[in-house]
Amino acid sequence: MKMIDNRIFFDTIITPPHECGYLPNRRATSVFAEPFSPKEGSLYDNLVRHGFRRTGEQIYRPFCQDCQACFSVRLPVELFAPRRSQRRVWRKNQDLTVSAVTPVFAEEHFNLYCRYQASRHKGGNMDNPTVDDYMQFLTSSWSTTVFYEFRLKKQLLSLAVVDYLENGLSAVYTFFEPNERARSLGVYGILWEIEEVKRLNLKWLYLGYWIKDCQKMSYKMEYQPLEYYKEGKWLR
Repeated sequence: MKMIDNRIFFDTIITPPHECGYLPNRRATSVFAEPFSPKEGSLYDNLVRHGFRRTGEQIYRPFCQDCQACFSVRLPVELFAPRRSQRRVWRKNQDLTVSAVTPVFAEEHFNLYCRYQASRHKGGNMDNPTVDDYMQFLTSSWSTTVFYEFRLKKQLLSLAVVDYLENGLSAVYTFFEPNERARSLGVYGILWEIEEVKRLNLKWLYLGYWIKDCQKMSYKMEYQPLEYYKEGKWLR
């Protein structure tokens, strides 16, 4: 049984050490809310506030004894001021339409996901996904999840997977057309999510984990003022 902040009790399991997917020559361990215990929105909300994140049906957090490189990060959207380059990306993509759709399997989404993984993660553990891999990674039976489609007329260019929380949105994953690099669709997805949090009168956009020495995560520092979770507190 695990206790967080003297208030939240839940059963956990800790994984055996395994190869770290972000830093070379490191071993990683994660703590998961017990996979077979019931989950629901209020538990998820509380755990996200304490540095946890969702992957598929499961809620987890890094739990490495000899390394504290992973930080959960979030953006207080009302304080965000876009940089000049971000304003350019925003203007460049105003010809796109965004629609919320139910988080169910669609072949069009899956084909885009496969193209994205082949371009961004070729040879990695996310390359050549199956339909089950795809759905088990992005969706769950208990979360309030929405797929946001970004389209140029009828062409699907990007899909953002977002979880609704009590006080914000959690950016679970975004994938996009690899042949549209000039649009900076990953940047635009985050900028759009920031505006959606504001529109909903919520406070935070949760952006997952940031690791200083991991190039793949360096983009998150472009969104300021970023807050990170350390030793039970959110810090600027």
